[in-house]
Amino acid sequence: MATVELRFSAQPEHVRTARLVAAAVARRAGVEEALLDEVRLAVGEACSRAVGLHRGNAVTAPVRVVLTDEEKVFSIEVGDEAPGGPAGPAGTGPAGDSDAAEDDMGLAVISGLVDDYEVTSGEAGGVIRMSWPVAGAPGLP
Repeated sequence: MATVELRFSAQPEHVRTARLVAAAVARRAGVEEALLDEVRLAVGEACSRAVGLHRGNAVTAPVRVVLTDEEKVFSIEVGDEAPGGPAGPAGTGPAGDSDAAEDDMGLAVISGLVDDYEVTSGEAGGVIRMSWPVAGAPGLP
């Protein structure tokens, strides 16, 4: 199992770098070429949400992205340290209802792109876990 960890300050301009790194690592892991755009877009959405949560809650800790190449699956975790995290109740944070609607839209986009994903949150922050099959896994060449 190979793991790449990326940490970046909660600045929107760093999301593009996270997308590029995720696509490169996914390609190297054996994710089908046709799925790489989905990987890029899903990581972009998850990272943008984490950046928004950090900025909206004045969190100075970096956003964390962990990319893991396992035997039959490639997984990505995007973690934030915002209280309540990505699955927090809509409209309860200091950012207000419009940001909650954007969070809901971001999760809707991710759910449309990724078949296998999970969102968890707590007082210490939240994590969006996503995974894709790699070449050689059942159902893939």
